[in-house]
Amino acid sequence: MIKTYLYDAARDIMCHDVDLSSKEQLLASDNSLLWIDLYDCSENELHQIGELFDFHPLALEDCLQESPRAKLDKYDDYNFFVFHSLRYFEDAEEEDEISSIELDVFLGKNYIVTIHPIALSAVGKVARICLRDNELMNRGPDYLLYKIVDNMVDDCFPIIERLGERIDDLEDEIFLSKGQVTTEEILILKRTIILLRKVLIPQRRIFGNVNGRYSFFVNEENVPYYLDLIDHLDSILDTSNTYRDLANSLMETYYSILTGRSNETITILTIISIIMMPLTVITGFFGMNVQLPGEHSPYAVWYILCGMIALSVTMLSFFRYRKWI
Repeated sequence: MIKTYLYDAARDIMCHDVDLSSKEQLLASDNSLLWIDLYDCSENELHQIGELFDFHPLALEDCLQESPRAKLDKYDDYNFFVFHSLRYFEDAEEEDEISSIELDVFLGKNYIVTIHPIALSAVGKVARICLRDNELMNRGPDYLLYKIVDNMVDDCFPIIERLGERIDDLEDEIFLSKGQVTTEEILILKRTIILLRKVLIPQRRIFGNVNGRYSFFVNEENVPYYLDLIDHLDSILDTSNTYRDLANSLMETYYSILTGRSNETITILTIISIIMMPLTVITGFFGMNVQLPGEHSPYAVWYILCGMIALSVTMLSFFRYRKWI
């Protein structure tokens, strides 16, 4: 599916679903801006757009394959970007609770082409604004790119907030839970944070030089927006670093608690075994099938029982005196 949005600078109006066969006429003015959005497109549609703008075959190949990380490739007349948008499903069972959706972008002098396999809310928000007025597209393609990426970054803040809530819940749960569920929850949380950082760190590097030596052309009036975008990315990454350290601390604390509980259990079982050992020896000794002194006395069993009780009390008193229990 191909959607088109055109800002006609000469008439200062927005047009939609324009005829791409007249591309040269549409882009005759440097102040005009053409946005082509390819959603769930076929290979033929992609190559059709590639031939129309003479995109490099390697860039088109990257669009057809899933790229593992964000990147920027510079060509003579355009730049090619690969971004990733995050989707968060906390209750996912058969797959990771956080996943990424690739967004490929061709950024030219007065055009921008976006390609994504499924619907992206970040792109949809910008498209809805462009359907109403020229608020976004009259500032150039670099501002439109900023707006799309900024929406993708903004979608990460609810994920970060939810991860913080889960860490707070786990901090309380580790002192109460004794099962394997807590361990699995901490491991899932750690994997989610790793995947989040894996997506955002390369995207941060793309915009890292906007304040100085630009990685790609940015109009002077749009530089503050990219600096704000970098601040948002830095904020998310700093928070994710904190959460990563907290998750590691949670795991260490939980294992320490489990070790303490195991030691306590072993101590109790050891004390029980130590108390039972002499009692077993006594009952075994008097249970031998031989003649023993006092075995014909009707009070012998009570003497033996009282002796065993006294021995047990003495041992427990000694253990408590040594603060072993």
